[in-house]
Amino acid sequence: MTQIVPFCIAMAVAVLATPARSAETYPERPVRMIVPYAPGGNADIQARYVAETLTETLGKQFVVDNRPGANGMIGGELGAHSPADGYTVMLIANTFTVNPGLYPKVPYDTIKDFQPISLVGETPVLFVANPAVAANNVKEFVALAKSRPAQINYGSSGNGSPSHLAGALLEQMSGIKLVHVPYKGIAGAMVDVIAGQIQICFPSITSALPLVKSGKLKAFGIATKSRSTLAPDIPTMSEAGVPDYEASIWNGLLAPAGTPRSIVNRLNEAIVRILKSPQARERYAHVGAEVRYDSPEEFQALVRSDIAKWTKVIRAAGIRIDQR
Repeated sequence: MTQIVPFCIAMAVAVLATPARSAETYPERPVRMIVPYAPGGNADIQARYVAETLTETLGKQFVVDNRPGANGMIGGELGAHSPADGYTVMLIANTFTVNPGLYPKVPYDTIKDFQPISLVGETPVLFVANPAVAANNVKEFVALAKSRPAQINYGSSGNGSPSHLAGALLEQMSGIKLVHVPYKGIAGAMVDVIAGQIQICFPSITSALPLVKSGKLKAFGIATKSRSTLAPDIPTMSEAGVPDYEASIWNGLLAPAGTPRSIVNRLNEAIVRILKSPQARERYAHVGAEVRYDSPEEFQALVRSDIAKWTKVIRAAGIRIDQR
């Protein structure tokens, strides 16, 4: 009996020490980073930068694995069902929090099946208009739209897209009625705004800012919480007259639920250290993105609040993914 008790104590100490040791030595082999979107977009570009710098920081390769389809749900299902050992992570866009309200069935639980690690970036959305629109700021536009209900058209890159939801959110928060015109991509919508075929749209700052600077479009506001370093003269939508309006495109890193907290913390610390660097800000600025990072708890709170927010917007607007 005297031999069994020390043995049990030793085993308990060994079990309790395992998470600490795993964090110290993690990663011991390459890590797969699932990106549930096609190569070349902002999420993919940010994923490749994060993978590259995590490889340099942690000493083992982080390998980007693009799994596009079904608005991110194909890759999302793969990530949800991967081992929770720290060797699979997933870089998402905020379509992740839109899908529960947009689709009748999502093949995973957006909250329970994932462990948030950190935000990694944000791409601002601009509210832009044809220069001939008889308004020069958000307040004037809202007044114009109220005087002309259902007579002003806004273009988007398709039903349920960020640009569609940005317009629906503006309608609901300002009490106006617009007409949604879906396109196959935001570029087509911007072409028609410039031509005066439609009046407004909500593109990313990446695609819209050069057209604003050239005078082909005018910008009423930016849909982020704070002004963008990429266009500091453009007011936020909150500043411009629609308090608490936010419709930016964010990206973040998740792991399967159950991933050891010590590994989650190690990844979070590495990401925060990377993204605080001037090199990260410069790299992001080249693709029209802003550096963003937070704690796992803060990211989890954002995921929860965004699901509630966009589900409410989608239901109030009657948005259906199969509409054209």
